Amino acid sequence: MNMNPRFSLPILAAALLAANATVPAHAAERLAVSASHTLDIARPGEIIAIPWSQVAAGLPRALAQQIVVKDGAGRTIPYQVTNLSPMAKDPTMAGAAYGELLFQHDFAPGEKIATFTIEKAGATVPPFPPKTYARFVQERLDDFAWENDKFAHRTYGPALAAPAPPGSDKEVLSTSGLDIWFKRVPYPIVDRWYNIGHDHYHVDEGEGIDMYNVGPTRGAGGTGIWDGKRLFVGTNFKSWKILANGPVRTVFELHYDAWDAAGTKVAEVKRFTVDAGRYFDRIDSTFTFTGPAQLTAAVGLNKKPSDKGQEVKVDFSDKRADGSLVQWVTQRSFGDFGVAVIVPTASGITSDERNGLVTAPVVSGQPLRYHVGAAWTRGSPFATRADWERHVAEEAARLRAPLSVSVKAGS
Repeated sequence: MNMNPRFSLPILAAALLAANATVPAHAAERLAVSASHTLDIARPGEIIAIPWSQVAAGLPRALAQQIVVKDGAGRTIPYQVTNLSPMAKDPTMAGAAYGELLFQHDFAPGEKIATFTIEKAGATVPPFPPKTYARFVQERLDDFAWENDKFAHRTYGPALAAPAPPGSDKEVLSTSGLDIWFKRVPYPIVDRWYNIGHDHYHVDEGEGIDMYNVGPTRGAGGTGIWDGKRLFVGTNFKSWKILANGPVRTVFELHYDAWDAAGTKVAEVKRFTVDAGRYFDRIDSTFTFTGPAQLTAAVGLNKKPSDKGQEVKVDFSDKRADGSLVQWVTQRSFGDFGVAVIVPTASGITSDERNGLVTAPVVSGQPLRYHVGAAWTRGSPFATRADWERHVAEEAARLRAPLSVSVKAGS
């Protein structure tokens, strides 16, 4: 079920050269890359994505594990080559389905352009330390967990929803809501926390804490179908697939069985894109249904997300022009935290008894793209509600102004 991309296969040059390349096909010693944007704000953790066909066209017979990427100062930087296409599309197993070369840059405020070079290394490059990670956690009742260097999430699989045997104290929870694990360290913690166990990761022992409450709510960015009065939601995910797993980007899918939404059966596939250095993940939810030409989906935030029975204050602010719903939770102890969703195609903001909701129209088979973010005062630079709201607004601005990337052969 786990379809991690293969990085050690040789490149099928003929197939890649047939792709639409914007660089000359003649051999070059290196490729010159320029990434630019129009905003004045800082843009940390920006992904520069280059189709592998362009790399192969400019550097014939380049191998995914034998290249070097350098920034404008000549420093070697981590990179990743993805292959999100099913291997069935590449029956020769020759690597023609390689997708993109990915690397990152932190744009400082006012920095509008950054340059990089790509060249052959002549030998296999050692792996870079992973900053993103996801896995199916079968040993914890089929959880699925993921993280980057800023925060972590988990959600719930079939075993957790299964009825408890008679006399058992097994936990039972039926929800497609999304959980948050707040980190205060940049290194991976998912495996460490599952290893130390439930009683420990609900206490801050120096790495962070699981203090977010999901229950039957949408949690932090779960979805449903909204009929104008009521939210219809699915249950725990049924299956999963990992498509890429670091070091700078992790991509995976969760599949949900169909549920009844006011007489319409709706199934869902969520594709998560998790990038290093970012306080937001991207989610593409594809709903499948028959009958109506379109439905209204809703992305939610739990109205009472503070666990531990604390005295709390929860503030919501909606920025309808951005399609964002922002939450700030002030707690008596454990620090404060912010959560937000950004839905660029939003049609409205509403709520039900348990959730604040951002609504958007959806057509069967076409993905709804949205973004979910979180930050904690003890593990981020956001010390106040105003800090968090400013970051959410800047994230929305980034989404409206993507990078422009050019590639050309260099000498």
